[in-house]
Amino acid sequence: MMKRLLAATSIATLCLVASASAAEKVEMWVRTGVGDAFKKTVEAYNSSHENQVAMTEVPFSELVQKYATAIAGGQAPDALSMDLIYNPAFAAAGQLEDLTDWAKSLPYFNSLSPSHVKLGTYQDRIYGLPLSVETSVFAWNKDLYKKAGLDPEQAPKNWDEITANAEKIRALGDDTYGFYFSGGGCGGCMIFTFTPLVWGSGTDILSADGKTATLDTPAMRKAVDIYRTMVKKDLVPAGAASDNGANFLSFTNGKIGQQSLGAFAIGSLVTEHPDINFGVTLIPGATGGTSSFAGGDNFVVTKGTPKVAAVKDFLEYIYSEEGQKIMAKYGSLPTRGDIAEKVLKGLDPRLQVGIDAIAVAKTPYTLQFNDLINSANGPWATFVSAAIFGDDVDGAFGSAQSEMQSIIDSGQ
Repeated sequence: MMKRLLAATSIATLCLVASASAAEKVEMWVRTGVGDAFKKTVEAYNSSHENQVAMTEVPFSELVQKYATAIAGGQAPDALSMDLIYNPAFAAAGQLEDLTDWAKSLPYFNSLSPSHVKLGTYQDRIYGLPLSVETSVFAWNKDLYKKAGLDPEQAPKNWDEITANAEKIRALGDDTYGFYFSGGGCGGCMIFTFTPLVWGSGTDILSADGKTATLDTPAMRKAVDIYRTMVKKDLVPAGAASDNGANFLSFTNGKIGQQSLGAFAIGSLVTEHPDINFGVTLIPGATGGTSSFAGGDNFVVTKGTPKVAAVKDFLEYIYSEEGQKIMAKYGSLPTRGDIAEKVLKGLDPRLQVGIDAIAVAKTPYTLQFNDLINSANGPWATFVSAAIFGDDVDGAFGSAQSEMQSIIDSGQ
């Protein structure tokens, strides 16, 4: 009798242990400033699922280095919200979990943001999937358009119209300007807002495989000339020359007629600056093409984590209609194009432009994005400052083209 009781007790204990161990706690890092969209989604998941997600915010400037260090020390989180531009480098280093088979089995895989999937792919294997989508768009102040005698419902369709409209808005005088960009000290800002002008004109700053610098093209020279002209004509506030991104949202002050912004700014304008009457459209190319920069984060899984199944369960929740609606409600564009219309229903209709931008958006694919583009002392940041605000345009092109190619070659 005692043996049977002990046996029954043991079985019950094992069942309890098994039940307790069935729930997983996923450790996930995100960059500071991730906003309410992801936080609210985590809260909703944790309140409705046995598995739990423990989110830790890491300063944006430290996240990549801290993650690399944690991987080396065997202390990395199970998952990470990683700026998609860094995906290729970590995938090439063999530090991320291969998600290919599972990803392609998702019924909505082909509707996920294509640029995010592309940046999450290395040697035809998928190591990152879209978590948050950001696109760049062109915004104009309708009230300033009207005061300047322009049609407030008519967005500019090419570079010449942007310049002409800027001149009329600047003619209003005082501290009202026709255009703004964070140009002198923010390479990241300029890759986000300036390169779409060139992409929309059919050219690029890097070859498709990322192995050749293609900066010096007629389209880039014309784009530089457009910006130089606006600067020389005093259509842009002088502070743009040294803005490191701190004043990126200058459009919100109501004194800027036109500016390329992130789609995230639509939500900020609607909720925090309801007095600004604005329109948004895709960023135009030289003669009417359009483009955008696809930014945001990819969801990556640390190589070797024993919690892959739990991580996938959480990501599938994010991709569910419920998860997508929570993300959108708090300012993040839907990552699934097949349900985007349903997800955005009832929200500001201008958010649709951010969605439309995904189809034409691009992101440079390179293992050396930080050295080439984001570094304050890198060739891209130095180039845009020298070419737009300096006196030697040819020299700026020559130096940047050479330095970019040197960096690319050193990493191959």
